[in-house]
Amino acid sequence: MANPGDNRSIVHMDLDTFFVSVERLGNSRLNGLPVIIGGMSDRGVVAGCSYEARTFGVHSAMPMRMARALCPDAVVIRGDMEQYTRYSNMVTAIIAEDAPVYEKASIDEHYLDITGMDRFFGSVKWSHELRQRIIRETGLPISLGLSVNKTVSKIATGQAKPNGELEIPRERVMPFLSPLSISKIPGIGEKTFHLLRSMGIANIDTLSRMPVEMVERLLGKNGIIIWKKANGIDPAPVEPYSERKSISSETTFEQDTINIGMINDLLLRKVEKLAWELRRKQKLASCVTVKVRYANFDTHTLQQRIPYTAFDHILLPVTRSLFNRLYQRRMLIRLVGVRFSHLVSGVQQISMFDDSPETISLYQAMDRIRNRFGQRAVTRAAAMGTVVVEENE
Repeated sequence: MANPGDNRSIVHMDLDTFFVSVERLGNSRLNGLPVIIGGMSDRGVVAGCSYEARTFGVHSAMPMRMARALCPDAVVIRGDMEQYTRYSNMVTAIIAEDAPVYEKASIDEHYLDITGMDRFFGSVKWSHELRQRIIRETGLPISLGLSVNKTVSKIATGQAKPNGELEIPRERVMPFLSPLSISKIPGIGEKTFHLLRSMGIANIDTLSRMPVEMVERLLGKNGIIIWKKANGIDPAPVEPYSERKSISSETTFEQDTINIGMINDLLLRKVEKLAWELRRKQKLASCVTVKVRYANFDTHTLQQRIPYTAFDHILLPVTRSLFNRLYQRRMLIRLVGVRFSHLVSGVQQISMFDDSPETISLYQAMDRIRNRFGQRAVTRAAAMGTVVVEENE
């Protein structure tokens, strides 16, 4: 039941085992070996792994103790988020040079809308040559899917892996989707998968033939979206990517101040709030900007690129360092602001190579409290006493 009106050409590109592939560029002895990226201690978490490790049952977000038990001969590497961010940006820069519209969906995947390219060059040929250029200039393996919308293209990429290409034209959408497991549908989490499987729904064909009203009663409003995806329908546009995408917070003081202790507490509160927003929206930031406006209205900003993250304890030292570098004039301050930018979608675990599952659980517990009772429901004590007159998001 693929939407007959959907004549778009959407490319999905996904870097294969991205972290491992970057590590192998610098150490060819890792080729062919089971490799696990993550915290080095048993209390760490798996951030990524090679296909060789996956055959032993290892997967991302698994406790390192369990991964080592499943694959005792694996090479375990702490990981270098700064290096991964650099290669991610290299790939984005190559795509930006050629693609008319592209969306950076996460650190290792992009969507491209190349609708109309057939009139000039040919969508398949153009996509193939772009993929080959990325491989040639970065040395990284990358797979792509080309189809009529984001859902089908993403599923096609998964089927093309490792390091392959797959085109699914409109007339082949349903024959392609029907035999696949429902787990292939983007947006179906573990809980939804097990619920559908308990009802005997194993493949996309079965789900696509169910009455949409039944799926909605079973899964709520999200069930309608999942049912449409099972039928090859996805109107979601490719959102043009911009490095300017950001979240920010500015505060104008009731009285101009040089109370640095109070300002540091305010920066802490801002970082906590903005980092929580990042995690709530499943975003990662790779640039921190601090803004200072003095009593005479002179305004100065300073920014720093960082590895992708969404964690307070990583963002806060950078924010405070930028403020300390900015505040050199010892004049009264009228306004301070913090902005996190260069956002991509992603989960926070990829920043946590050295942090324990307990640390991740602590963040998750605090975020659950904030989601239920509000952002101020749980905060560091130092952030509780700040008084402001104006705050702009």
